Amino acid sequence: MISLGNAQKKKDSQSIISGKVNISKYHSREDLDKMPKGDLLVLYIERIEVIVNILPNIAFATKPGITMETLGIPETKENKNALKENIEASDTYFESTIEFQKKILPYSDTNDLIAAILFYEETLKSLHTYNEFKD
Repeated sequence: MISLGNAQKKKDSQSIISGKVNISKYHSREDLDKMPKGDLLVLYIERIEVIVNILPNIAFATKPGITMETLGIPETKENKNALKENIEASDTYFESTIEFQKKILPYSDTNDLIAAILFYEETLKSLHTYNEFKD
């Protein structure tokens, strides 16, 4: 009986934010101007991935490890399914966006690509100040 009870133990809560949630380095315009376009494309896509994983859920969390349980959200079947569907939708969106970006982005103007990377990096830096907006 005891082993049966342990087998039915509740599994860990799903993190609201999953996937890639940070970048390894922020760049200056001068750094980016020296890079070949192929490297810029990789940076651009990496930043999109982080933004897609974090920004839609910013009202709940800005880092992984935050779960419905830690936020006090009831872990009902309905809520768990909603979170699962949200994660799946984010994954599908990211995959289709990246597929499109890999085909079309190489045609982009290098200067526009650099500007977009810098903008995304500033957006990601601003996450460090997010808590300042809370009361």
